[in-house]
Amino acid sequence: MHDKATRSLWWKLSWQLSLVIVAVIAAVILGLCIWAATIMSPNIAMEEKIGSAIAAAATRDSQGRLELRETPRLRALKEQNNSLWYVVATIDGASVSYGTIPPAYAELAHLVHLFDDADIRGSSATKEAATIDNAEAAVGEIRILFGGVADKGSPVFALLTRAYPIYVSLLAVALPAIFLAVPRIVGRALARVSDVADKASQIQPRQHGTRLPVAGIPKEVAPLVIAFNGTLERLENELKKRQRFLIDAAHELRTPIAIMQTRIDGTSEGQERRRLLNDVARLAETAEQLLDFERNDQATELHEAVDLVEIARTVVADLAPQAIAAGYQISFQSEVESVERRGSPSALPRAISNLVRNAIDHGGNRGMITISVSAGGRITVADEGSGIPAEHQELVFEPFYRVTPKSRGAGLGLSLVKQIVANHRGQVSLKSEATGTQVAIEL
Repeated sequence: MHDKATRSLWWKLSWQLSLVIVAVIAAVILGLCIWAATIMSPNIAMEEKIGSAIAAAATRDSQGRLELRETPRLRALKEQNNSLWYVVATIDGASVSYGTIPPAYAELAHLVHLFDDADIRGSSATKEAATIDNAEAAVGEIRILFGGVADKGSPVFALLTRAYPIYVSLLAVALPAIFLAVPRIVGRALARVSDVADKASQIQPRQHGTRLPVAGIPKEVAPLVIAFNGTLERLENELKKRQRFLIDAAHELRTPIAIMQTRIDGTSEGQERRRLLNDVARLAETAEQLLDFERNDQATELHEAVDLVEIARTVVADLAPQAIAAGYQISFQSEVESVERRGSPSALPRAISNLVRNAIDHGGNRGMITISVSAGGRITVADEGSGIPAEHQELVFEPFYRVTPKSRGAGLGLSLVKQIVANHRGQVSLKSEATGTQVAIEL
């Protein structure tokens, strides 16, 4: 389950804004009904109930005269409303009445059949409001003048009930529009933020100078982006200081290493002399690899046209004597005559060279070392050594990591390969078994 802090801002804003708009629409509908209740007849709450009860009771006697049967509904209506009075008339003028009709409305009794609908109030003779309504009955259309029920029922609820075709159709149109439009509007407002988040996720440790765009960002989010850019700048400055230090240190090491090598060369032959020369050579190689590592970290020449087949062939030619002297056979294979890519003409040879040197150092001094180039730009270096244990395979590309602690080298070779390939937006893969190891780079 997601924590509250990780919930989608788009989802949160969308449903909250949608609910606010729905609540506003509902408040408007309710407000209009309340306002209408203040200007419409107080009898409106009882119109439908009285009209339906009387319409169901209206009939004609054997002589064709209008009469109202004492139905259960009509009886209940009379019992619940002691002050109720009404005059019921057909459109041909026949009428019946019930209750005490106020004198102000008694004169209208014989005219009820002429009115389809009316709200009567404001007479100086009475404060009571009267209503004329029409209904369909078994005897045809009837007109009903009634009163004495102004204090019964809820006018607001009655208006809500009677006006439902209006607001239900309004909601049926508005709600889908709201729940479709609001998420889209919020999504468009946050689109730039999503773009910035995607940009941030693509920033690599060695992409110097990369900053998140601030243009188009909401002002509430802009300070966060600016702070993030400031953090990137500070990290880059510290990284540059570290790089300068390591490069300077590696350069400074060259001089004492050369002096030591010269002095050891001047000593007499013997086992101790060979051991010292090996140690100095290892130290010199470590310094050179460290320089290569830091120089490549600052490499910018990544867009020159290079031929991977030619680079691999040249590396094999350069290192073949060393491989043969170490007890290997070495083979170069290519599916095509040329594979062109954009990259660094100085860094890519170092990467392939490090793979071949690694095979020479750890291939067991026997078997075949095969360097192959595919038509798709995949360069593979394979040996027939004893392989790398499974628990080490994920770690061999880490700086200064060595499978055999006492092995020659500083453990920077494969790490430098991974760094060069990453700078070229490529991939490195390793497959190792008891019958040998295969490392491939694909640009």
